Amino acid sequence: MRFSITLLAATSLFGAADAPKVNFVRDVAPVLNKAGCMSGTCHGAAKGKNGFKLSLRGYDPQFDYEALLYDLGGRRFNRADPGRSLMLTKPTQQVAHGGGLRFEINSDYYKIIYNWIAQGVPYGDPAKDSVKSLDVEPKEIFMEKPGGTTTVKIVATFNDGGTRDVTREANIDSNIPDVAAVGDKADIKGARMGEATLLVRYQGKFTSVPVTILNPAPGFAWKQVPQNNYIDQLIDAKLQRLKIQPSGLVDDAGFLRRVSLDLTGQLPDPNEVRAFVADTTPAKLKRSRLIEKLIASPAFIDHWTLKWGDLLQANRKYLGEKGVYEFDEWIRESFTANKPYDKMVREILSSSGSSNQNPAANFFRVTRDPKSTMEKTTQVFLGVRMVCAQCHDHPFERWTQNQYYEMSAFYSALGIRPGYEVGEEIIYNQRADFDMKHPKDGRVMKPAFIVPASYGSSGPVPTDSHRRMALAEWVTSRDNPFFAKSTVNRVWSYFFGRGIIDPVDDIRASNPPSNPALLDALTKDFLDHNFDLRQLMRTITNSRTYQASMTTNEWNAGDADNFSHAIPRRLAAEELLDALTLATGVRPNLPEVPPDTRAEQLPDPHVGKDGFLDLFGRPSRESSCECERRSDISLPQALNLVNGQTISDAVAGGNGRVAKAILSGKSDRDLVEELYLASFSRTPTAAEAELGLKYLSSGSRGRAALAQDLLWALVNSKPFLYNY
Repeated sequence: MRFSITLLAATSLFGAADAPKVNFVRDVAPVLNKAGCMSGTCHGAAKGKNGFKLSLRGYDPQFDYEALLYDLGGRRFNRADPGRSLMLTKPTQQVAHGGGLRFEINSDYYKIIYNWIAQGVPYGDPAKDSVKSLDVEPKEIFMEKPGGTTTVKIVATFNDGGTRDVTREANIDSNIPDVAAVGDKADIKGARMGEATLLVRYQGKFTSVPVTILNPAPGFAWKQVPQNNYIDQLIDAKLQRLKIQPSGLVDDAGFLRRVSLDLTGQLPDPNEVRAFVADTTPAKLKRSRLIEKLIASPAFIDHWTLKWGDLLQANRKYLGEKGVYEFDEWIRESFTANKPYDKMVREILSSSGSSNQNPAANFFRVTRDPKSTMEKTTQVFLGVRMVCAQCHDHPFERWTQNQYYEMSAFYSALGIRPGYEVGEEIIYNQRADFDMKHPKDGRVMKPAFIVPASYGSSGPVPTDSHRRMALAEWVTSRDNPFFAKSTVNRVWSYFFGRGIIDPVDDIRASNPPSNPALLDALTKDFLDHNFDLRQLMRTITNSRTYQASMTTNEWNAGDADNFSHAIPRRLAAEELLDALTLATGVRPNLPEVPPDTRAEQLPDPHVGKDGFLDLFGRPSRESSCECERRSDISLPQALNLVNGQTISDAVAGGNGRVAKAILSGKSDRDLVEELYLASFSRTPTAAEAELGLKYLSSGSRGRAALAQDLLWALVNSKPFLYNY
């Protein structure tokens, strides 16, 4: 009886003839989304929930509408008596519901759904009722100290020009909740000092709001520090606004070590350190000259060949032994010639023919499938991860499932067949039967760019076998909004340990740059210099920002995002092994390569597999994600450093640095200095020198054994393991 009375009350309250007109697209879908019905933990899951599936976060309104109306014979509706509809009785828990209470009977959400059913469940007109744009006020949240609270207002503009306050129905998420916490009523609380970004999402549209909470400590006064170029100007502009004082410059020895590792992957030898520190040329000029010397060195080519070999997955598992050597050599020649990066990428994406005669074509032998190849192309060259859009519209970005298959269609004409030589394959453009079909309805997807193309006046995108050429031109176009930006962001991360957008291969609205003005300026400079990677690296390393010390002050100690001081980075696996070689004077035995081969010169991860390099995070090159290379410190690594064979053999080598120093008659003081210079790229402090001398003169063991102990301790310490 109680149930019937409740329904009668509902009918009289909500079913009046003058009730506002509602439809599914504009009114009901947002309610279901906000109530959580379409979330990944409910009916939006890949297989739905309890036998009923909706699209994730409502990305496909037509699918959701048809599922609600026709699944199980339309049992979720009672059009004669709307209040008895399962669509209302379950979320209000009048009938058992696994999802619990989603809204009350007397709520606005209940009224909207009730009236929709009473009015005949109209779908609406997507051309009029879909959301065109979102507007959020304020557009930026700035708090002088933690503890403050503000609210945001979100207004949706529809395709027919109408607007609506959708603050209550929109989803607001903070990328760093312990900086900016989001309450139930769109209230934003500044929890602690720092920066965060709010992602505002409503019916497939996204926008973001930056949040800044300043340091509450009194007494900040900006002290201007030297600025070497526009990088420093743009970094300082933000630091001053955030009340963060940048650190001073790293000393000469520290700079030499840092820039040598970053540009060449190699430590400087002791004589180079002595000469650079003793040089009385003004620091700015001296450092600039060093940068030019390093960029012109063979080790520079080795280092960047290795990095791009990782990105392009030069791996004999996919390419065979000849293929991987040919591909590695092509990358090496590109860097040796300082080939403009747009040209290098264009050659890759448009490559055809024999994988032996045209090594750039090896790029396609790894992924092979059109969809996987498209995903790698966008992630490596545009910094965009499209993989989420394969099954549904991207949950955190504007990319749709249709766009996923339209982009994949560029590679659907790509063919791969065996060549005439052993291990050779031929990359070619198929002439027929290369349609890319949508998995839902089987319709043929024509190739289309995810953003407006610079292909421009030359006509529409080709739909024949030449479509891949159009993609290569579009990807590398100066007008492409992602190509140059993602490149400079990726290169920046190699020098600072993080990108201006981080992760570097996940550029999206909900992952904004920490310094947009800087990223734009670097992009413009890169374009102005015709995609010159060397010039980009030269500009970065000459900046005061890059040359900052890791020593912090009271204002920047907590800053990890704005590049106000250097942040130590563990040496990459190859850098660590080569550093060990220089410090000890003993080269490890690497199979299949000449004895004088450095780790940074190895063609692929097959050499020395499952050994020291893999333990310390060398990527297997089975993914193009930067995350495949690990820089963590683990227990197995610590145990290997302490008693692993690679280090013990190097330290105790009969022809190593210790043995040669003793045979040459070096004094204990000179020996200690030599070991510090070889390991830390600096002379020991007075305390360190005294401690080293005391140990060498202890007489507890032979002099060589004591010196080896000292060297072992040095290469096991953070100053050796980290680039700082």
